[in-house]
Amino acid sequence: MTPVHVIGGGLAGSEAAWQIARAGVPVILHEMRPVRSTAAHQTDSLAELVCSNSFRSDDAATNAVGILHREMRALGSLVMRCADANQVPAGGALAVDREGFARAVTAAITAEPLIDIRREEIAGLPPADWHSVIIATGPLTSPALAEAVQALTGEAELAFFDAIAPIVHRDSVDMSKAWFQSRYDKAGPGGTGADYINCPLSRGEYECFVDALLVAETAEFRDFEVAHDPGHSAHREPTPYFDGCLPIEIMAARGFETLRHGPMKPFGLTNPHAPERKPYAVAQLRQDNALGTLYNMVGFQTKLKHGAQTRVLRMIPGLENAEFARLGGLHRNTFLNSPKLLDNQLRLKAQPRLRFAGQITGCEGYVESAAIGLIAGGYAAAERRDGELVPLPPTTALGALLGHITGGHIETIEAGPRSFQPMNVNFGLFPPLSPAPKAEAGPRLRGPEKALAKKRALSERAARDLDAWISGPQRHAAE
Repeated sequence: MTPVHVIGGGLAGSEAAWQIARAGVPVILHEMRPVRSTAAHQTDSLAELVCSNSFRSDDAATNAVGILHREMRALGSLVMRCADANQVPAGGALAVDREGFARAVTAAITAEPLIDIRREEIAGLPPADWHSVIIATGPLTSPALAEAVQALTGEAELAFFDAIAPIVHRDSVDMSKAWFQSRYDKAGPGGTGADYINCPLSRGEYECFVDALLVAETAEFRDFEVAHDPGHSAHREPTPYFDGCLPIEIMAARGFETLRHGPMKPFGLTNPHAPERKPYAVAQLRQDNALGTLYNMVGFQTKLKHGAQTRVLRMIPGLENAEFARLGGLHRNTFLNSPKLLDNQLRLKAQPRLRFAGQITGCEGYVESAAIGLIAGGYAAAERRDGELVPLPPTTALGALLGHITGGHIETIEAGPRSFQPMNVNFGLFPPLSPAPKAEAGPRLRGPEKALAKKRALSERAARDLDAWISGPQRHAAE
């Protein structure tokens, strides 16, 4: 049988190769280390963890990443098996001995007779006679391969730096203070004239917000993120800062009025809760997914540390109790504009023999990367065996994450030609429950109890639907 080629031996590539081999299909796994190393890796082990050693929460009852853990275990994930075998104490989180974990993955892949590991760099697009390829090269894709992918997809469709704005769960916004309106009530294509959530600030609230931004602690760029910039010094802004996506704290430092003439401009907006008082500044949130459950804070990309972000952003009226599906950031990360470029089986529309998996698809996090590798491997194996994998239910964590990457994100004219940004798995990606969860006695729940009940209900639905998918025909003959 003709093998599937997997490029990249990180979490996604290792998981993809494992899933393909488990299905009885031969795999050639290409890993460029140690022939060519990166600025972040230190070993030649497969699935080396270059940052944290945490796979985050293992709570499958009320945490989306915990549900993802549960689903990956149920589908025979190598990454989860090795993580469980090398666990270290971390409370409710799944943390691992990073060296033991990488050794375990490497040993399992090496021992699998259907996987051929080749230590070599794929410098450019894979040869034309490789009929099935998964590219899982992660955020540190080799320059030659990145340039080839960019040439194939278009210069604007491959990013090298995230400029991430925070994303808020819609139902955590206080609409007694915020309101829906587009600036000057302009509808635009597909809009209604009330497309943004607007959070107003008085002059005093704006002053306090700016003061808090200026003293909040920021995260530093890692060495490899600025090493390519020969002009970088401690007295200059690194390359990632350009005027189109300046962090809000940098804008605030440029002058007191800068933000209110940028992403927080109040012009063309009237607060229906207090029409007689014009807001001094306004923070706008724009719908981020087709489900309407997530809203991103327009223009609020930031390098603030996560604790500082939640504290400062909750100073904005209407966001005092905001729950964040993703916090802001700005860092090196090679990733595709996947909703535009990939089909629902992670194949490149322009060249379907190429699939993508892991962080290069626009997922964020160790577990999410491995999960997309698992899915890509399943699709590739089914295809090689002249079949087709039945799609995962969108109500599962795996299905919800895949759906967001391949089509759940929405873009607008106002957002520009490319607004897709990497995302961790979170409950905002799951289809809403209907009807809303209730207490056993019948009355509707409120506040924290309602949020907890909703998470439990989403988890229970995901478990039922994955069980049904596993017990059903996962692969059917190609027509």
